Amino acid sequence: MSFEIHEHRSDPTGTAVAKCPIIGKQMTENRQRTSGMQRYKGFTMIELVVVIAILGILAAVALPHFIDSAKDAHRASVRSAGGALTSAVSLLRGQYELNRGGGSNACLANNCQINVQGYGNGAMDVNANGWPVGTERSGTPLANTSMSADECRNLWSNLLQASSQSLTGTNPAFTATANVTRCLFTYNLDGGDDVIEYNTNTGEVFVNFN
Repeated sequence: MSFEIHEHRSDPTGTAVAKCPIIGKQMTENRQRTSGMQRYKGFTMIELVVVIAILGILAAVALPHFIDSAKDAHRASVRSAGGALTSAVSLLRGQYELNRGGGSNACLANNCQINVQGYGNGAMDVNANGWPVGTERSGTPLANTSMSADECRNLWSNLLQASSQSLTGTNPAFTATANVTRCLFTYNLDGGDDVIEYNTNTGEVFVNFN
C-alpha cells in the first residue's frame, strides 16, 4: 500500500494566491534587454584600430587626387586667362591694321596708334608694331616702349573687358607688374608662382607654370 502526501498551503487571509502573467512577462523582457546591452557594449580595441587603418588608407589614396584636381583647376583658370589675352591682343592688332588700311573705323587725327577705334571703348593704344601698350599713351609710341604696372593693369582690363579676372581688391586673382617691355600677370590663388607674360614688342603671350 502506498501513500501520497499532499502539501496544502493556504493564504492566511483566506484567499488564494495567483501568479500574475503580466509581471512575469515584463521581468523576462527586462532580462533579455539587459543581456543584449551586455553583449553590445561598443567597439573593441581591435575593431577601432581596423577602422582607423581603413580611414588612413582611404585618405592616403584620395588626398593626392584631390590636391591634383585643385591644382588642375587653378592651371585651367590661368590657361583660360592666357588664351583670352592672346585672342584680345590679336583682335586689337587686326583692328589697328584695318583702320590703318582705310577701314570704316578711321584713325583719329591721322594717328592710328592712339585710341584704336572699333575695339572696345576705343581707348587702347598700340606701339609702332601695332601691339597693345595701354591706354594713356600719346604721339606715336615706339616698338620698344617701356611698360609700367599701371599700364599693364589698364591693358589687362581694357583688352579683356568683361571677361577679365580681378587685378585689384582684397583677394585679386592676378597681380600686374612690369619688366621693361613686358607685362607680368602673376596668379595669386595657387601659391603665386604661375605667370602670364605679355611681350609688347612682339605681341607674344606666354603662360609659365612653376
